[in-house]
Amino acid sequence: MKKLAYLIGLFVLPAIASAQTLGGVLGTVKNLLDSVIPIIITLAVIYFFYGVAKYVMAAGDEEAQKAGRSIMIWGIVGLFVIVAVWGLVALLGSTFGITIGGGAPTLPTV
Repeated sequence: MKKLAYLIGLFVLPAIASAQTLGGVLGTVKNLLDSVIPIIITLAVIYFFYGVAKYVMAAGDEEAQKAGRSIMIWGIVGLFVIVAVWGLVALLGSTFGITIGGGAPTLPTV
């Protein structure tokens, strides 16, 4: 586990250090999340279709059909959660006047 943390730090720390400001760090995190979210949605869709294939291929086996049905249900639940959170973030952004795709928030100065 420590090796994984060191490996992640090896790639993340230079990006954070070159940002030099909190706004730059937040922008880097936003860019990272913007590229990860479509991958997560794609994985959830693939998981759902894997369940469909497993259900169809197990034409006579009731246990295998039950396993395929369970995979399909969890795939749909995962997609629902991802899209619901995405919609909630968009709703909160429009409620508070935050534009989607805008820059990092400006920080108050002293």
